[in-house]
This record gives sequence, structure tokens and C-alpha cells, in this order.
Amino acid sequence: MTGVGTPIRVVLADDHTLFRAGLRALLESLPDVEVVGETDDGQEALQLAIARQPHVVLLDITMPGLNGLTAAARISREVPGTRIMILSMHADEEYVREALQAGALGYLLKEARRDELEFALRAVARGEPYLSPKVTRPVVDGFVGGGVAGAGSIGRLTARQREVLQLIAEGHPTKAIAARLSLSVKTVEAHRATIMKRLDIHDVPGLVRYAIRAGLVTVER
Repeated sequence: MTGVGTPIRVVLADDHTLFRAGLRALLESLPDVEVVGETDDGQEALQLAIARQPHVVLLDITMPGLNGLTAAARISREVPGTRIMILSMHADEEYVREALQAGALGYLLKEARRDELEFALRAVARGEPYLSPKVTRPVVDGFVGGGVAGAGSIGRLTARQREVLQLIAEGHPTKAIAARLSLSVKTVEAHRATIMKRLDIHDVPGLVRYAIRAGLVTVER
């Protein structure tokens, strides 16, 4: 939690260069807010959080290498004093649930106005949850109704399985995935088989299409 007169230290992670530059300028125009690092990569966001110990990390969901949901879970475990706010274009209940389960304290839509961004940032820095109004009602209704993620949804996968799925969809071969995640080739193959079974998808092109729909990877811009 920040004290009186202490700037809110922020790390910003988003793979859209122009959006990130605009957001940084906006954040730096706010009183008592300091951007102490920025990146377009989830793995580097984790390293920046460890090195800079920010009050808040702003994370996009779709980033190369390590997506925002997995990065949020890792930051929550490894830098427990840092708060996480997801910045996303996705208003779907499923994404919000996943973000909260990963340890995010806030979820802000990218269409938010400057005043909402400032309010959300300060709330999260104080340790208070914040959800954009457009996503709050569906999430509340889902919890009240006991809703669960539907068949074939990303909610069926563990954080590790989402990492493997993202790397498969990005075109990394099995040996490279194993080396990157410090796993054996057999373990990666077992994860791939489990992912296919849980999603009821039976080939790699199908996994790629699913990962794009789920927002884990994007097509070339």
C-alpha cells in the first residue's frame, strides 16, 4: 500500500507499441504516478516486477511468450506485495474470472476513460478490487448463479497447460517448449495430449485456431 505523498510505482506490459506509448503518457500525466518499467512481453513483465517492486503491474492478456493471465499468477506468487490490474479489450465473464483466479485485483477495459483509469489504478494500489462496470454485472450474475466455464473453454486448462498451449500455437517445437519451461519432452507431450482431450480438439491446427479465439495469441498484425 502506498503512503501519503508516495508515488504509485507502475510497470506496464502490453504488446501494442502505440497503445503502450499512449498509456504511458497518460499515466505520467497523473499526479503521484511513476512508470518504472514497460515491456511487450509477459516474461519480462515478471522480471520487471521482481526487479522494480512496483505497487501495480498493468497487464494485457495477449502477449507473446507468457500471456497476461499466466504472468499474473507468477507475479502474485513471486512478488506478493505487488498488485495486478488486467487491461483488456475482452469483456467476457470467462476472461474476468480467469484474471481474478490468477491473482489480479483489478480488471479494466481498454475503452475506459482517463478518470476511470485513474480511479481504478488508485483503488488497486490501495489493495481494493476494481472491475469495469461493463464486466461487473456478468461476473456477479455468474457467481450468484453458480456458473462454470463451458465445455471447451480455457477454464478447463491449468496455468501450465495454458503456457504449453500458447507456445504450441506460437509455433514452438516440442523440444523448444520443454527447454523454455524446464520440462521433459515427455511431459510436454503429456500436456499436449491432456489439452487436446479437455478441449476436444485433435490436431495442432485446431489448437492454434482455439488459442487465437481464446486470446492467448494473435494473428500477425
